[in-house]
Amino acid sequence: MAWIYVLCAAIVEVFWVIGLRYSETIWEWLGTVVAIIFSFYFIIKACKRLPSGTVYAVFTGSGAAVIVLIDFIFFGADFSLSKVFLIALIIVGVVGIKITTDGQEESKTNTPSAEGK
Repeated sequence: MAWIYVLCAAIVEVFWVIGLRYSETIWEWLGTVVAIIFSFYFIIKACKRLPSGTVYAVFTGSGAAVIVLIDFIFFGADFSLSKVFLIALIIVGVVGIKITTDGQEESKTNTPSAEGK
């Protein structure tokens, strides 16, 4: 469930980052603030079960990659193969962190505690 919170936080992050850049009316700014609140709520929930560094790395890395892709597709940002390669590196890093964190969490729950000896 904690990874679902990280995913939700990253999805909502996309909206508030775009909102910070393009909001003009009070309602758009209000929506941006609400998105920020939800995003950090999801991060806090995820940090209760996962290491904070892992949550932050996955949250920022995945959010940054998606925002750059949205900039390419919808907002006409400069496109280059080097940027695509670097985004791919971010995605590989995020996936790697998730895979290694899952393994660490499993090994922690499967090993007997010192108290049980």
